Amino acid sequence: MRRRGGRAIRLFGLSIVLLALLWLGGLWHFAATIPTAIDDPGQQTDAIVVLTGGSLRVESGLALLAAGKGKKLFVSGVYRGVDVSDLLRLSRQTPDSVACCIALGHAADNTAGNARETAEWMTAENFHSLRLVTASYHMRRSLLEFSRAMPAIEIVPHPVFPATLAERPWWSSRAASVLVVNEYDKYLYALARPYLPVALTPQGSSE
Repeated sequence: MRRRGGRAIRLFGLSIVLLALLWLGGLWHFAATIPTAIDDPGQQTDAIVVLTGGSLRVESGLALLAAGKGKKLFVSGVYRGVDVSDLLRLSRQTPDSVACCIALGHAADNTAGNARETAEWMTAENFHSLRLVTASYHMRRSLLEFSRAMPAIEIVPHPVFPATLAERPWWSSRAASVLVVNEYDKYLYALARPYLPVALTPQGSSE
């Protein structure tokens, strides 16, 4: 009995070590593949979609709309009570003439909700392509959720680059390390969510 118990403990310990190594390897790959540039800055799409929750996102979306990179701008996850005029004040270089081409979504409170909310809006507008504006570290999870919600839609990633990740290497900064590790864990959860019981997939999970 003692021998079997000792073997079970060793196997459990080895399993924990293996899982930790897999997690660390995945984290390293995730961090190494965070976008550092915009691949298709000139491509036009039907829509520009901005996910709220970080700096530079709304400003970038407004600038893209003003430059004619999309027919309409949809901002998903906006606080209730915020209107288009509030968003326009964020960017002095954006002309008031684009106000008619901005739509706001107030229902989403996480990335999966952003994808569902955007899918409904894209269908209503009969649009078939979008430029997705969000933070570089958030892009992989956003593309995962958006491709699930809109498999037939062409999605062009347009990352913005928060100052937190400006320092290199990322692990040299506590703020950057926390940001990357938290986002990696959320990405793993998003990958696993379709296979989890409903009780483990709360609708209100953060961003």
